[in-house]
Amino acid sequence: MIDLTVNARPVQIDASEDTALLWVLREHLGLTGTKFGCGAGMCGACTVHVDGIPTFACLTAVGDVAGAAVTTIEGLGAGQGAGQGEEPEGEADHPLKRAWVAEQVPQCGYCQSGQIMRAAALLEENPDPSRQEILESMSTNLCRCGTYNRIVKAVQRAAREA
Repeated sequence: MIDLTVNARPVQIDASEDTALLWVLREHLGLTGTKFGCGAGMCGACTVHVDGIPTFACLTAVGDVAGAAVTTIEGLGAGQGAGQGEEPEGEADHPLKRAWVAEQVPQCGYCQSGQIMRAAALLEENPDPSRQEILESMSTNLCRCGTYNRIVKAVQRAAREA
């Protein structure tokens, strides 16, 4: 058994230590907001926070994060504590989630959970980033629909409203 804290809830995972964190989140815990994109850490769709650090869940073995605090898109927001497929109350209250809606960022939406998680880490580290700092931080996450200008606007809006 591997002990983790996922979205502020302690969980025990019965999986091989080399199982990708992505599959533990999606298949063992039912947290499907974290997406599989490339499986090689090249797209960022699987971005989660491990002890507050943006991490590619597709490349991270669950055994390597034993005892860590993992936050997924479901747990990002005022109602921390989502787990086992639940969405926390007030989950849409996170400034980035509100900004994403206000700026109409998603087209297909597939990459957006990873984009938001990357942006949340940026704003935690730098609450008032410049456009260039946003572009640099977000460069690890790809959007096939090309909504980059709207992503930047949403991050800027969230920074103003936070």
